[in-house]
Amino acid sequence: MNRNKTVITPLSEEALAGLRAGDQVLLTGVIYTARDAAHRRIIEGVDRGEKPPIDLRGQTLYYVGPTPPRPGQVIGSAGPTTAYRMDSFTLRMLSLGVKATIGKGGRGKEVREAMVKHRAVYFGAIGGSGALLSGTIKRAEVVAYEDLGTEAIRRLEVVEFPVIVVNDIYGNDLLEQGKAEWRRDAPFKGAYSELPHNGG
Repeated sequence: MNRNKTVITPLSEEALAGLRAGDQVLLTGVIYTARDAAHRRIIEGVDRGEKPPIDLRGQTLYYVGPTPPRPGQVIGSAGPTTAYRMDSFTLRMLSLGVKATIGKGGRGKEVREAMVKHRAVYFGAIGGSGALLSGTIKRAEVVAYEDLGTEAIRRLEVVEFPVIVVNDIYGNDLLEQGKAEWRRDAPFKGAYSELPHNGG
C-alpha cells in the first residue's frame, strides 16, 4: 500500500494508471461537489440536448452537501455522503467524462464494471470527519444550480484532501479485498471458539 501519494486534479491518464485499490492519496487541485439533485438535473438536461453546466471531462465529483460556513470559514462541515445513493446516476456521469468520485461506503457491481470501462476511480473519504476535510478546502464557490442550496454544484480548491482508493481502473476493490482477508482469517476465529474454556 502506498501512503500519502499526492495526486493533482483534474486527473491525468498517467495519474489514474498509477493508482491501486488501497493507496492512500492526498488530492490537490480542483474538485466539484454534486449530490442526488445535481446529478438528476445534469442528466435531465443532457437528455434534453443541453450541455452540462461544467465541463465534466477528467473531473472529480465529491458527494457532499456542505453546511453553511461560519464567519471566517471558507466552507462548513464537508463530510462525504453514502456513495451508493449516486449509483443510479454514475454510469451516465462516467460516460460524460467524470474520472473520479468521492464518497463513503461501497459501489454496486454495475458501477464497478463501468469504472473499468471508462478508466475511472472511486475514492473513499472518512465519514464523520467533515471538519477535518473542510480544513483542506481553501476556496469554494457555487458554479451551478444555486437554487439547490447545499446541493448546488460547488467548485472546491483543495490542498492535500485525504482519500483512499477503493476502486481502481483495473477492477480491484478494496472492500472486497478486505472481506476476502476476513474470510481467510475466519477459520482461526472459529477454531478459537472451539477451544475448551475453564469454568462455566
